[in-house]
Amino acid sequence: MQIKRLAFMSVLSLVLALPPLAAQAAGSTLEVVKKRGFLQCGVSQGLPGFSNPDDKGNWTGIDVDLCKAVAAAVFGDAKKVKFTPLSAKERFTAIQSGEVDIIARNTTWSMHRDTALGVDFRAVNYYDGQGFMVRSDLGVTSTTELDGATLCTNQGTTTELNAADYFRAQNMQYEIVAFEKADEAVAAYNSGRCDAYTTDHSALYAQRLKLTDPKAHIVLPEIISKEPLGPAVRQGDNNWGDIVAWVHYATVAAEELGVTSKNIAAMGNSQNPSVRRLLGKDGTFGDNLGIPDDWALQAVKQVGNYGEIFERNVGINTPLGIKRGLNALWTDGGLQYAPPIR
Repeated sequence: MQIKRLAFMSVLSLVLALPPLAAQAAGSTLEVVKKRGFLQCGVSQGLPGFSNPDDKGNWTGIDVDLCKAVAAAVFGDAKKVKFTPLSAKERFTAIQSGEVDIIARNTTWSMHRDTALGVDFRAVNYYDGQGFMVRSDLGVTSTTELDGATLCTNQGTTTELNAADYFRAQNMQYEIVAFEKADEAVAAYNSGRCDAYTTDHSALYAQRLKLTDPKAHIVLPEIISKEPLGPAVRQGDNNWGDIVAWVHYATVAAEELGVTSKNIAAMGNSQNPSVRRLLGKDGTFGDNLGIPDDWALQAVKQVGNYGEIFERNVGINTPLGIKRGLNALWTDGGLQYAPPIR
């Protein structure tokens, strides 16, 4: 009996080590995407600047542009992507089950998520941190004055845990009112059900635009957490993770090298080795990913470099008016940094 039990446990261990059945049956994500003819991208249910549809169903935002850039790299066509709006609660199930090929949904990269949920984070396309928004007439100018406050937020996010850590450390009392959908949380705050609304700092600026009187609300200055936001893919498919990560890095590298969507044709004549490798003029880096050698050229040409993507969606000349800050290039004191393509 002991021998049979050991044999059974060995087989069980092998079964548990296998990737999800859906992934096994479907083959690699790249093969599935190519066969389907378009990329399926999971995004938020509507967050201006990150992923937001207009009244005609056209999606825009930093996360949307990341998915478009991946489509451009794989197909040579940034339009070959469809968007699936997901709640915070639904997003990981959607990527695990194969409903989407990538989630680009202002999602925080944390250890638990990266190791326990069957997903892999490979890049950070926006460095953020959790903040708080209150009504101006509340007279609050700092989060340290929120003792006893009621907080509206999104269910199934790191926001609730961060708030618990912060208020405990400050020896303050609070009450959380969590909602599955972001718009529900915003509506509850807008109606006066909560004293404050808490989420990623960038999202506060985005959600403030949806309030009845945006100018009557202020975003408090403190940042209480690290929120590295980035795309996630299913675990067990390293090649697909490489593609998603390197498409992001290619947009950052393009900005570093001065390559834009507008000058990319002229830059194709550059003798700079780094530019030539980026644009697929030298080397066979596309072969290593299983996609065409002009993958980065197509991504930047059709969608833009990282600076263009940032400024178009959330920059100081947009309604959100966000400065580059931590998302500036490393050469400008920020954290955006691309490993070399070589």
